[in-house]
Amino acid sequence: MSFNQESSTPPMQASTMQPASPVMPFTTTTSTQAAIATRDLMRAFGQKIAVNYLNLNVRRGEFYGFLGPNGAGKSTTIKMLTGQLRPTAGTAMVADVDVWQDPLQARSLMGVLPEYLNLYERLTGREFVNFAGHMYGVPEAEIPRRTEELLQVMTLTDDADKLIVDYSVGMRKKVALAAALIHRPQVLFLDEPFEGIDPVSSRTIRDILRELTQHGTTIFFSSHIMEVVERLCTRVGIINQGVLVAEGTLQELRDRASGGRDATLEDIFLQVVGARDENHNLSWLE
Repeated sequence: MSFNQESSTPPMQASTMQPASPVMPFTTTTSTQAAIATRDLMRAFGQKIAVNYLNLNVRRGEFYGFLGPNGAGKSTTIKMLTGQLRPTAGTAMVADVDVWQDPLQARSLMGVLPEYLNLYERLTGREFVNFAGHMYGVPEAEIPRRTEELLQVMTLTDDADKLIVDYSVGMRKKVALAAALIHRPQVLFLDEPFEGIDPVSSRTIRDILRELTQHGTTIFFSSHIMEVVERLCTRVGIINQGVLVAEGTLQELRDRASGGRDATLEDIFLQVVGARDENHNLSWLE
């Protein structure tokens, strides 16, 4: 684990196309260890570099928290890892499959819960999960059984025959998670899964995610809710201005933080991204 002391410097101009200094060099990982691996992954939007030659290695069965301030490159990274956004340069591997060389194979190995859900609202919850099972190629005889088990675990059985358009935010998140899990993916990508979720649904989802990692699923998790990340994740990476500026277990991050072993993840995060204590009072309230 290390901190990049140059995290406050602005991103380079796209015209130079030179790698930024990563938090740690890319190393080749054996197929039994690497669930997610990127090498010099970069995405530019005109002159703006959103992800700056990112090198990641996420081990199989790991619950990896991916943090950063707004605009740091988190969602852009996830989109490149899940085949939604083509990189400008570099490679992205999921379960030893190149996401952009073999996209169909890569997507069959992953489940995705994006931040902004785009569901088929005129399907019922049960129909939607069934549909996902067919799309992922789950054996025909297995789909009904897996669907009913997922609906039960997600506490959606009583609402399974309602149209998704009538679902609450929490119910939508849970049915989308069920659809992402029906084919038992090796890697699960979650982008803000707890946003807008009530405490009951949040606890249900947390319990499911813990059980998944216990059975070998790798989870790549992005969230602004530090308490949840601190509670769930076995290792954390922090990205700022497209560069991985810190990575390690919570204890490793604490050992490097100025607050020592009493530092919270929020304290560490604010320190690493260079957030300053400034006066944010509204003058007209004084």
